[in-house]
Amino acid sequence: MISDGLSVSGSKGRSSMPLRLSEGDSFRLRCSAVTTSPEHTHLHVTWQIKSGSAWRDILSLTHEGKFQPGPGYEERYRNGDIRLDTGANDTYRLSVSQASSADGGAYRCLVSEWVRGADGSWQRIQEKNVEIASVSIQRTALDVVISTSNVSVTERDSLDLTCNITTDRSGIFQAEVMWYFSASPDDTLADAQLLLSMDRDSVVSDSTLISLSHVDRNSYRLLVRDVDVEDSGYYFCEAAIWVPLHNGSWHKVVERTSAPVSVVVTALEPDYDVFLNASKTPKFSDDPTELHCRITNVQDTEANLRFAVSWYYRQRLRSDDVVADELLATMDADWTLLPGGRSRERIQNGEIIFSKKSADTFSLRIQWTSESDRGDYFCVVSAWSRHRNNSWVKSKDVTSAPVNIFWATQDYTLTVEAVKLKPFFVAGHTFEMTCKVSSKNIKTPRYSVLITAEKPLTDQSSPNGTTRIISLNQDSVVRLEDWTDQTRVDGVVLEKVQENEFRYRMYQTQISDAGLYRCVVTAWSPGGGGMWREAVNGLSNPIQIDFQTSGPVFNVSVHSDSPTIYQGEVADLLCIVTMEGMALEPDDMSFDVSWFAVRSFTLDREPILLASLDRRGIVTQSRRNGSSDISLERISPLEFRLRVHGCEDHDFGNHYCVVTPWVRSATGVWQREPDIRAKPIFLSVKMDVLNAFKYPLLIGIGLATVIGLLSCLIGYCSSRWCCKKEVQETRRERRRLMSMEMD
Repeated sequence: MISDGLSVSGSKGRSSMPLRLSEGDSFRLRCSAVTTSPEHTHLHVTWQIKSGSAWRDILSLTHEGKFQPGPGYEERYRNGDIRLDTGANDTYRLSVSQASSADGGAYRCLVSEWVRGADGSWQRIQEKNVEIASVSIQRTALDVVISTSNVSVTERDSLDLTCNITTDRSGIFQAEVMWYFSASPDDTLADAQLLLSMDRDSVVSDSTLISLSHVDRNSYRLLVRDVDVEDSGYYFCEAAIWVPLHNGSWHKVVERTSAPVSVVVTALEPDYDVFLNASKTPKFSDDPTELHCRITNVQDTEANLRFAVSWYYRQRLRSDDVVADELLATMDADWTLLPGGRSRERIQNGEIIFSKKSADTFSLRIQWTSESDRGDYFCVVSAWSRHRNNSWVKSKDVTSAPVNIFWATQDYTLTVEAVKLKPFFVAGHTFEMTCKVSSKNIKTPRYSVLITAEKPLTDQSSPNGTTRIISLNQDSVVRLEDWTDQTRVDGVVLEKVQENEFRYRMYQTQISDAGLYRCVVTAWSPGGGGMWREAVNGLSNPIQIDFQTSGPVFNVSVHSDSPTIYQGEVADLLCIVTMEGMALEPDDMSFDVSWFAVRSFTLDREPILLASLDRRGIVTQSRRNGSSDISLERISPLEFRLRVHGCEDHDFGNHYCVVTPWVRSATGVWQREPDIRAKPIFLSVKMDVLNAFKYPLLIGIGLATVIGLLSCLIGYCSSRWCCKKEVQETRRERRRLMSMEMD
């Protein structure tokens, strides 16, 4: 049995002593452990803390000479914040650095004595403890306050904020200060922007427009020069207290953040006026309009200020209805033109021009103002200020007074008067008439003239009764319209006598020229892009050409001896001209004959021209699709025959002729009479059944006969040469029968 020789005591023989420390301080505790056992024993020393009802191990020096931290103290042991040292006189010293509130409580030294057995295992002999100290840790108080609550500064001024820190800590410590900016008061430090910081060594981070200075021991000043509108927001500072450790390092004991301070930066609005005037106003449609938007009384002329303009149009209504303003275009601070939706196409076509005449003058020009452009126009001038990051921000808008663009519009008036210069004339003479034009409410008009003739309904050249003869456009270019008389190509003339007077001449008038003649006048006004715009049309009074003559009267009829024929036969159709009244010599009259066909039982389809024979004897045939052919000839001075050779079923229908008589007057001039149309005759084409089946029947009989003879020939040849067999007959001995009597 081993005697009790272990004794454990505190520092200077005191069992327990109270210690009051501040957060972040360091402290040391000592205990002595001595054994007088004659055996070779080893001591196991453990420092423990009691902050509740149970003791917890802090750090141990085992009987094997190893250091063993308690649960939760491993990290602090590795960092050197907790150490256990041995000293003279069998003392064991516990050193604690960077004390925190968790280090408060009762400390004791627990010592056990161990001996190694014969089998090499360790056995604990006895154990004793002693309470060394009662440690209380007092938290470090730190208060961080910004001296100003809410701040309002003007753009380009300086922002001055002071952060005051107060602490109850004494001794050696250093403060660290950081200033933050946030757009919202609820943002965290992770979301906020760090402006400047001053570490515990009073080293300030670099910034051009922001400075941080240490005014006194507890005050730190933030100065922001040349503030901008973007600097509006919330500012707060964060402070931390650092204390030195025994190894020369520093430890942060406390950290606090101030309440945010609201800072409002008022924009420095430039002072200026906007004046809008019209240098050109329209009096008629398609006149130009020009507006000038001027910037006057500018107070701020610094280089970091630019102007942009927006042009607006507002339609003026007679009622009290509200009409939304329509954006025409915007010219921004970089002189970039941004067209609106309504004017985009007109801007691209050059009809609307936006420009900047000078630094303070913007212009809007409408090249050709239309009635839809009437209304109010105004401009909005925006001032743009340059910020510290070289970005441009709009600071102010000033709207001009509206300018009304309006002109009184009246209905266009156009009057056309036709005058016949020669009241009486006969066929073969020159017809002449003038058209005088007068207009109102049309700006610098030009006129285009068309001469028309209303012929009698017996004239087949114009089914609707109106013929377009010749025209002259607003550029004085003459054009023949429906004038088809090749012998009188130069027989009609239209010329411009004065700006509002036109003359029409027709040489060598014919009987067929009888009718009502009019002037159709169109007034044109200058339009956009050098084009002409049609304003109004006018129709003159009619001028009549009527020939009083006692000449012959012609009639036309169609005759056929056989209107019903069979396919393949020839159809003869006669166009017979009869004459009543004054008799003419055959050399003094001639005819243009045209044959037409309507491929239906009724006259409900368009007629088809078959052939024509002019008065010179020239025959013209139309193109045909079938195998039949036609011929046209004059068999007598008053008879014309149309033959259809090899008629087919599609040659049926109503056939008629149109005759144009030409009569030579006493002066030797050929006069054309009105066209005469004969009453149609129906041509019926039948099929000859006997002739249709005669040839197929003969061909069939012939083929059958040939095939039968050929079959007989093939059978005979086959039986004669191909199928012949030689039969050998057995030779029989011929003997005469002997008479029985001979036997």
